[in-house]
Amino acid sequence: QVQLVESGGGLVQAGGSLRLSCAASGFSFRIYAMSWYRQPPGKERELVANISSRGVSTNYAEPVKGRFTVSRDNAKNTVYLQMNNLKSEDTAVYFCNAVLGLRRTAYWGQGTQVTVSS
Repeated sequence: QVQLVESGGGLVQAGGSLRLSCAASGFSFRIYAMSWYRQPPGKERELVANISSRGVSTNYAEPVKGRFTVSRDNAKNTVYLQMNNLKSEDTAVYFCNAVLGLRRTAYWGQGTQVTVSS
């Protein structure tokens, strides 16, 4: 059974930092790319960053470039999102995502709330 469990969210002042974690289980974590999405209040879910299976390649949404860093530890089956210089517009529920198998089935965690106060 595929499980993705996010943690590390919270309330932080603008300019502060948070590190999100996503613990994965139930699939061969090391062979799949992983992604972070977020859903701001009243808005659609959007891609924040993704990372290749070995962590060699990363991509970021324009609003977070230079401030967020995605990484992974395949020995721990965990993907991270380091968020620095947080802004009020980063306030959202952050989700971990994996797209698995030949059918490219999408799996999501339960999400973790990040609130940035200005």
